[in-house]
Amino acid sequence: MYSNGVILLIFAVFMISVSSGSGLSQYTNVKNKMNQFHITSFYPKNKNGQTYGSAAYATSPETEPDLILATGVDGTDGYLLKKDMDGEQPKTPEEAIAIQNSRSPDGRDIPLYDKDGETVIGVFHVGGK
Repeated sequence: MYSNGVILLIFAVFMISVSSGSGLSQYTNVKNKMNQFHITSFYPKNKNGQTYGSAAYATSPETEPDLILATGVDGTDGYLLKKDMDGEQPKTPEEAIAIQNSRSPDGRDIPLYDKDGETVIGVFHVGGK
């Protein structure tokens, strides 16, 4: 995906930073910049600046697009807002248990959007049977 020159440059920066004693934080910064490059260069953006496309190309949850390609319950193709798909995120183990216990065994419906991220075009069902 990256040219040999870019990889060599990243390696050189990493090696220099390791020898200067700040290797791990520099490595993390380089990795974060590479992930950001991946997000912004791979996925197109809509008029609202949201990235959209298939999550299959993401290398981690952090590199998934803002709008994730999906097929609704009626067969309509559209996009899910990543924040809707991720749902409420717990801050403690106790919150995680409370969220899990509050979920319906039938799952939940979330809106399916056009690539503009505004127009609802269907429904996507998560969880349940």
